[in-house]
Amino acid sequence: MIRVMLVDDQELVRTGFRMVLGAQPDIEVVGEAADGASAIELLRTTEADVVLMDVRMPRMDGVEAARLICASPSSPKVLMLTTFDLDEYAFEAIKAGVSGFLLKDVPPPELISAIRSVNAGDAVIAPSTTRRLLDRVAVHLPASEALKRDDDTLTAREREVLYHVALGLSNAEIAQQLRLAEATVKTHLGRILAKLSLRDRAQAVVYAYESGLITPDRSQG
Repeated sequence: MIRVMLVDDQELVRTGFRMVLGAQPDIEVVGEAADGASAIELLRTTEADVVLMDVRMPRMDGVEAARLICASPSSPKVLMLTTFDLDEYAFEAIKAGVSGFLLKDVPPPELISAIRSVNAGDAVIAPSTTRRLLDRVAVHLPASEALKRDDDTLTAREREVLYHVALGLSNAEIAQQLRLAEATVKTHLGRILAKLSLRDRAQAVVYAYESGLITPDRSQG
């Protein structure tokens, strides 16, 4: 059973999500909160696997709440709800540890699929979305002070895989580009995440840009 917490300041939105999720045999809504601060408080007494959280809320917004929630190694996964696709909070939300984004008007099947995917450890950010996200936030990326913690950690092949992940390619596309089995690409990505202490593919993309492995002008090729 996947335990889900709903965090949104609009009761009508929470009610709609609760009705959709409550009809699923493998999903249980274990709690609701109207803002980030209340969600943090509720998580102290309620165990959840996935937190479905709005970005814009009073008292404490979704990004700050996600940052506090994801700071714990045993924290639930956070799926961020947005009104507009790839709004200005997206980059900070990924850095905070969010595992994906959903529009508030997401069709029920996509909502359910996203919750199951995130619970299984995947990031809900499609390759095409990754590219648009990075185009949007490139101006906010640091121009210098590139992080070099991967220099002595990643193998040449792992750096190559990370580069293609940052371009927004799926595992299948990377496998085709590098002439590898898709399972091999998945293995490399798992090692990259472990070595760099990254939560998921989304944070790997941000890391690749921040570290200087890839720059916005190189992402177009």
